Amino acid sequence: MSIMIVRGPASHDRLIRGPEPLPRELLHQLVARAADAGKTVALRACGSEQELLDALRVAQQARVEIAVIDPGACAGSARLRSVLATLACPYIEAHADRADRPSPALPEGLGQRIASVHGYCAQSYMLALSIALEHLGCDSVASAGRVGT
Repeated sequence: MSIMIVRGPASHDRLIRGPEPLPRELLHQLVARAADAGKTVALRACGSEQELLDALRVAQQARVEIAVIDPGACAGSARLRSVLATLACPYIEAHADRADRPSPALPEGLGQRIASVHGYCAQSYMLALSIALEHLGCDSVASAGRVGT
């Protein structure tokens, strides 16, 4: 597996639940963009902190080349910080938030984070994937998706 996108649980009004589903069109764009670059992408939507931690451990065991992580409601988790500090692969922090309602960010200097993407709604994942592909040396592939809001 080349790239894993891991989405943590969302928090709305103190209720923690699984993340909102990504639009089907965006999912198709993510998969097509990675495939055009000769890479695979897997998406894991987690409904709890434990699922998020387990998904990151699976990424480690599966020898993922790079991860895109939206920590959701778990951005302040000490357990998440501990796992990210020892994650063998680099990662990009992505948030599917709006510019007027930013999500909490992970602390600076945590593991091998190479970028952080905020304020582009669901398109944050497409931008994060483009950054990941560039980091993996696949930047010569023309973008199959539009990045923006």
